[in-house]
Amino acid sequence: MRISVVIPTANEAARLPDTVAAIRRLPGEFEIIVADGGSTDATVDLAERLGVRVVRCPRGRGRQMNMGAAAATGDVLLFLHADTRLPQSAHHLVTAALDDRGVAGGCFQLSFDRDSPGLRFSAFVTRFSFSLFHYGDSAYFVRTTAFRALGGYRPYPIMEDIDLWRRLRKRARLVVLDAPVVTSSRRFDRHGVFKQQCLGCALLLLFLAGVPPARLERFYGEVR
Repeated sequence: MRISVVIPTANEAARLPDTVAAIRRLPGEFEIIVADGGSTDATVDLAERLGVRVVRCPRGRGRQMNMGAAAATGDVLLFLHADTRLPQSAHHLVTAALDDRGVAGGCFQLSFDRDSPGLRFSAFVTRFSFSLFHYGDSAYFVRTTAFRALGGYRPYPIMEDIDLWRRLRKRARLVVLDAPVVTSSRRFDRHGVFKQQCLGCALLLLFLAGVPPARLERFYGEVR
């Protein structure tokens, strides 16, 4: 089973080479696609020199991932942030989960590249299947056919990941794999763990209450 890894980027030159190298060290068949949203640094040049397929897109993570997915040739789409590393057993875990035809996709548990009580708590809750604990940094994966039948991500400026998960879960079963990805704590480092957690909860509750994602993006920009 071929897994197409779609990496949305925006000025990720400092992280992308290590991310690509880490994927290439994993066992199993992977295709790597960088969906770049107009980087002004060396992201695109580095990706091309690394031999990775690059899709140039309008900025916006949902749009970028849709365009990357449209270029993919794999049986499975895996959406990976540029600051996140997959576990060594990623290919086996994903393909084993999808051996069950009733499973459309899922995600990994989460861990961070540094330790603190707040980050440990954020990571701990991702072991549970409750859908609102799983954001895009948990590396969503989905059968290509299911993703395309659903119409992919909606072009939201924020909360496109939660929206996709909820829509998928209405159609088929999703799983949380028994292994974590390792993601950067940089957004928590920038704003503080407690503040970032509170902000994330507020945005989620507002989204579930029906506040349009465009308004949430403006709110996020004002308070962060």
